[in-house]
Amino acid sequence: MIKEAIFHKSDIPYAYPLDKNQLRVVLRTAVFDVDRVYILYKDRYDWLGKFKIKPMVLTHTNELFDYFETTLELNKKFVYFFYLVSEDGEKVYYTEAGFYKKRPKNGFWGFFQYPYIREKDIFFAPEWSSDCIVYQIFPERFNNGDKANDPENVRSWGERPTPDTFFGGDLQGIIDKIDYLKYLGINTIYLTPIFLSPSTHKYDTTDYYTIDPHFGDTQKARELVKKCHDNGIRVIFDAVFNHCGYDFFAFQDVIKNGEKSKYWDWFNIYEWPIKTHPKPSYEVFADTAWRMPKLMTKNPEVQKYLLEVAEYWIKEVDIDGWRLDVANEIDHHFWRKFREVVKRAKPDAIIVGEVMHDASPWLRGDQFDSVMNYPFRNAVVDFFAKRKISASRFNTMITEQLMRHMESVNRIMFNLIGSHDTERFLTLCNGMVARMKLALVFQFTFIGVPYIYYGDEVGMVGGYDPDCRGCMIWEEEKQNKSIFNFYKKLISIRRENEELRYGSYTTLYASGKVFSFKREYNGKSIIVIINNSSREEVIFLEGVSEKEDILGMGKLKRSGNMLYLEPNCGYILK
Repeated sequence: MIKEAIFHKSDIPYAYPLDKNQLRVVLRTAVFDVDRVYILYKDRYDWLGKFKIKPMVLTHTNELFDYFETTLELNKKFVYFFYLVSEDGEKVYYTEAGFYKKRPKNGFWGFFQYPYIREKDIFFAPEWSSDCIVYQIFPERFNNGDKANDPENVRSWGERPTPDTFFGGDLQGIIDKIDYLKYLGINTIYLTPIFLSPSTHKYDTTDYYTIDPHFGDTQKARELVKKCHDNGIRVIFDAVFNHCGYDFFAFQDVIKNGEKSKYWDWFNIYEWPIKTHPKPSYEVFADTAWRMPKLMTKNPEVQKYLLEVAEYWIKEVDIDGWRLDVANEIDHHFWRKFREVVKRAKPDAIIVGEVMHDASPWLRGDQFDSVMNYPFRNAVVDFFAKRKISASRFNTMITEQLMRHMESVNRIMFNLIGSHDTERFLTLCNGMVARMKLALVFQFTFIGVPYIYYGDEVGMVGGYDPDCRGCMIWEEEKQNKSIFNFYKKLISIRRENEELRYGSYTTLYASGKVFSFKREYNGKSIIVIINNSSREEVIFLEGVSEKEDILGMGKLKRSGNMLYLEPNCGYILK
């Protein structure tokens, strides 16, 4: 028994409440190292009572670890516990104080404890969020609906973009395409910033209270949100609170008045007068982005200003949440305050952070509801687009990602395969549509929220920024209808099968280039099988003989539980 791999802590994600009487507990062991795990538990103030014993279930396995889980039904909100771990005749008791060959006695102070289920700490996602199918829009490049508000020197729609070229996309253009979005089947849109800014991307905000006039105005934003709501579509705005723009009123005051400015402490100024080149004389986003001075959110006045902005747009136009730019560079204290303000203004608003790595510190229920799931994207790119890792390695990557978070968080992670900051997925596939379709099968059936970057559904391609921010292709003859119809099919399957929205997740098979998993909910199950290979594969998988393929991507040949998988093909069996 490899004791070094056995791990538990009485905290997220190894122990957390599901409600006021249920506690989810997880124990990690080395892969294939342990036969059985039992948890022994009781009310921690019941000094003379006996421990209850409950077997734990192996829920996830990867190249390194096994994960055993169970849910404890508690009569009271506090509990202490320890584990019995057995392997091939050997057994040990595992406690917070370490390992013991003999069972610890009552009153032993080394037990694991969950002192109290504090109802305020229980994480509840917005009820609508598990049903999300998100569509990200870069407004300047989506659709030009009002040529009267176009910037000067606007370029012809469809030309190749540069960092500074404008094409005239606006809010009216989005309003004009709501029927298209509804036909596609999405029910949530996320807009990159729309506030006043001199750039095409608007991440250098000049005025947080003004819609950029090239996009429209507050009334137009209100019209957009209302029409979306009338069509069953939620709307998420982008909050750029890590930094502002060079033209932001407070920074301009610092440029003018130096240390005498009442906004001096809103920023981290190295030297005055302000210099922008060769390096800024003030702290900025990244390193040399002189147009983006970093805001000091530790400053109470900065906090007050930004929190009022967050509340204002919820109340003013009725948005359904915020996506938070560069969220990992802002202190946790600010985000806790942000959550209180947003949830007070609209209790079911969603808060989604941009964190491109392990986001678990922000997903404990006190800050964000979800994040843009870049670790998910990295695994999908490596397995499906580049085919440089095995199914076993892919399983390890996604399993470790799942085990970092509470299950309720996993269900609403924004699972993207591309965004305005990445190469287009079809480009990463070298234009091989079959590879992209397999990635989509996984994206739309995996636990979490499918996330579409505008234009991916019609086969748009492009390298890194600015190439990935091209104009949306509206001419039908230029659209890839095969990809579009495949998106529609997967969206329909997801919306019609609650197992894919609310169900548990279990990997069934991960070997070579074949990957399979099960989603289960309310006694119903769906099995997904993906052959990420250019040749036929034969596998044995129990429980599939009576199930029907509802995707129709290829023809599944089977002999009982023996499956003959076509090359580059996915199956959704119900």
